[in-house]
Amino acid sequence: MLAGGYLLREAERAPDVALVGMGAVLPDVLAAADELSASGLAVDVVCLTSADLVFRALQARQGLGEGGHAILDALFPQERRAPIVTVLDGHPHTLAFLSGVRCMPIANLGVHDFGQSGDVQDLYVHFGIDSETIIGSALDLTDGRA
Repeated sequence: MLAGGYLLREAERAPDVALVGMGAVLPDVLAAADELSASGLAVDVVCLTSADLVFRALQARQGLGEGGHAILDALFPQERRAPIVTVLDGHPHTLAFLSGVRCMPIANLGVHDFGQSGDVQDLYVHFGIDSETIIGSALDLTDGRA
């Protein structure tokens, strides 16, 4: 957790997709994972605690910064390489760098503009960070197999 993230849920077999959530959206990420798993997909769920630390680890692995990069193998081991759906209550570009960890296809969900008000779930639907949008993005990346 202190290194930038942790594997919250690991599928019993190599994952078909990895859902990466950060912060308040984790309940929707877990709901999407439950539904995707029930439909037959193997789903890993990663909780990021610091996008900055994970980004710095990727930079270090690429020789573009100082420090270690073991967190990358802990969160995204080569043998569990899978397409990624990232979800956060922030700009979707924030986690786009995760595709570079293992050259994985990625869909980034987040908030594109700010200032709206309303019920949290209605806003999640408006911005496409709700469980149904997460499921749809995961199915798009897995060619709809479930």
